Amino acid sequence: MTDGLPDGPAPEPAPRDHRQDDLSTLAAARRRTVDEHMFTSPGLPGAFRLQLFTAPGARSVAVVTQHAGEGMSLLNGAERFAAAVWERHCSEEALPPVWVERQLWREGSVQETRFRRVVFAEGSRYRLRRPRWSAITQEQLDALVGGTVETGRGAGYVPRLAEPEPQMMFEEFAVTRLARPRPFREPHCMPAGVPWWRRWVRQVVPRDATRTCCWYHGGDWHRVNAMALQVLRDARAQSVGAEDAQELAVAYAASVGATDWETEALATLFSTWDAIQPDSEGGYINGQHRSQAMLEAGVRRTVVLHHVYEA
Repeated sequence: MTDGLPDGPAPEPAPRDHRQDDLSTLAAARRRTVDEHMFTSPGLPGAFRLQLFTAPGARSVAVVTQHAGEGMSLLNGAERFAAAVWERHCSEEALPPVWVERQLWREGSVQETRFRRVVFAEGSRYRLRRPRWSAITQEQLDALVGGTVETGRGAGYVPRLAEPEPQMMFEEFAVTRLARPRPFREPHCMPAGVPWWRRWVRQVVPRDATRTCCWYHGGDWHRVNAMALQVLRDARAQSVGAEDAQELAVAYAASVGATDWETEALATLFSTWDAIQPDSEGGYINGQHRSQAMLEAGVRRTVVLHHVYEA
């Protein structure tokens, strides 16, 4: 995998930490030795606040915080971001720092702002793979580092320079036209994408069953997308802009008795930060996991977000 990080010495295998899921074995009285408000690195398509906590003989702990809109999200860039911090600040350590992320969503967003621990299942030095996420409380994090961790973005945050604002537009889109999703954040239930022949089979014989393996497989995407298409029609009839479409979607979900999962899933389709966004090169800006789940279920039509620049 080419990750755009600076070239360095030949990669060395990174030992596996067989106790890395047990936070109690990692707790130590650390002190914050790095507080970099705009961490980035050549080749990294994003920035974030880095708080690094260290102690002699203990594994370093990196707590990273990011606003939505600072380039690649912490979720999508986990391997590259963690490897860059490891290489710059913990290069003498055999294992990458314990990685804890906090994505800051806009006020009123359906997405929940919380700390999440990321464990990497595979990797070599400065090259990480197969991240897994789990929630971690503020109390657990403070116990891990042996002190209080600041939860905000920090006073040194520098907003990105303003760029020409495109017009955001939601539109109906055939699911079979979506690119093959890769890479995957749920390797056990999304192992290899959905090849073209299988996506057409699913169009003829759709799946309705839900699964408990992950959030993406946890509900009925057929029902969610039927609601999404109705919300899209209502938004156009009422001249509702893209910025207000999510509020309309949540209200519609409540009016038809949608479940909590269905409401959240519908809201993500109309989020100007988190909608499914195909890119101009046949890939994704966002939405690979939901696209994968829809392709597996045989969903026919969905809603995607496009950015249109005025000539």
